[in-house]
Amino acid sequence: MGKQLHFNLFIHDTGHHEASWRLPESDPAADLDLAFHQRLTRIAEEAKFDSVFLADSPSLWGDPSRRPSAKLEPTVLLAALAAGTSRIGLIATASTSYNEPYNLARRFASLDHLSGGRAGWNIVTTAGDAAARNFGLEGQPLHRTRYERAAEFLEVSTKLWDSWADGALVADKEAGVHARPDRVRPADHRGRFFRVEGALNVRRSPQAYPLLVQAGSSEDGKEFAARWAEAVFTAQPTLAEGQAFYADVKRRAVAAGRDPEHVKILPGIVPVIGATEAEARELEAELDRLIRPEYAREQLATVLKVEPERLRFDEQLPADLPTEDEVEGAKSRYTLIVDLARREHLTVRQLIGRLGGGRGHRTFTGTPVQVADTIQHWFEHGAADGFNVMPAVLPSGLEVFVAEVLPVLRERGLFRTEYEGTTLREHYGLPRPGNQYAFAEGFTEGITEGFVGAAAGSA
Repeated sequence: MGKQLHFNLFIHDTGHHEASWRLPESDPAADLDLAFHQRLTRIAEEAKFDSVFLADSPSLWGDPSRRPSAKLEPTVLLAALAAGTSRIGLIATASTSYNEPYNLARRFASLDHLSGGRAGWNIVTTAGDAAARNFGLEGQPLHRTRYERAAEFLEVSTKLWDSWADGALVADKEAGVHARPDRVRPADHRGRFFRVEGALNVRRSPQAYPLLVQAGSSEDGKEFAARWAEAVFTAQPTLAEGQAFYADVKRRAVAAGRDPEHVKILPGIVPVIGATEAEARELEAELDRLIRPEYAREQLATVLKVEPERLRFDEQLPADLPTEDEVEGAKSRYTLIVDLARREHLTVRQLIGRLGGGRGHRTFTGTPVQVADTIQHWFEHGAADGFNVMPAVLPSGLEVFVAEVLPVLRERGLFRTEYEGTTLREHYGLPRPGNQYAFAEGFTEGITEGFVGAAAGSA
């Protein structure tokens, strides 16, 4: 069997189109409904998706009058979803700017234990002043500073995940020894941003580390991905841009001394699917008609750092927008939006329509075969190792993708029919990380022969 696609399901309340909640089929309260999330996750697991993913931010997302904006804390929700599933990976977003390494490393190690090795962490640095003000700051830290903090955050987290050796637990009742103290060591980290002394209070988990995912596409983001990321969620609207990003990140991974095959690139795709192309276009048009342009303009103005009144619906973007270097927020998304508008000479109204479907991700409208064709083309022409599937409407968009698109890809030998492993790392074809510490192999003085046997059996 040749190289296989990887698929992640990005769960986003009623769907990724901003007007999806207004359809008759949609439940506007789905964002806080456990049963809704369980249904989507089970559909994805039955379809053999690698993983499901929950985005998050430590602030209210946008204008709550525009679309559903409530978010359950993702690791809590994924722990609940783990109980009703057995194989699918569970990826949560968590910020390195507004958390501490000890708490977050513990949370993901706990999720990995509870799920049997299926946890993943989407590492974000969190752009925007709104989040900063929720944590006592006047505004967001500088872009470069956020990434420098993130790098040290990962350094501390891996020290904590490695603070227990795999053979530390012996549970020798006769000897009265539960764990070998010589195989547990403190993190003992003192750096620019963090001082962390002790060992983690959770043993090394089934995957050792959660799958490390990253979603930034700025220069700092790509350097961070090359050093740490094992999967990259990215927004690339055209094949050429996807190919350039793919080659760039793989090259950077090699320069960082890593195997480029251990960095999986998954662009977002928002499929709008119909039995015929005309039917798909009709669904797309129905969704676009439901967009409230005045709300969308407010959001666009926030991203572009201009007053909303400067964005005239039937004119193109102003010529004097800030450069990416002048933006301290989500640099790569800013550039993506401006480049899209300039390249295609879009009016503000047209740009709002393009962004309404997937916020700059690749939106594709067509039949199941046409969707499968574009996925295969990107996969076979150096733009993707798989896709972050972002249905425009949930659950119907996922159900159609699973029922109509995946069979086409399976017939072409491009996607699994069964899981071959049990952990998320195994789904993505990634190794389990070794331990960075050289733990002593000798046994603690005074332990009985029974302890020796138990230790050998657990190592």
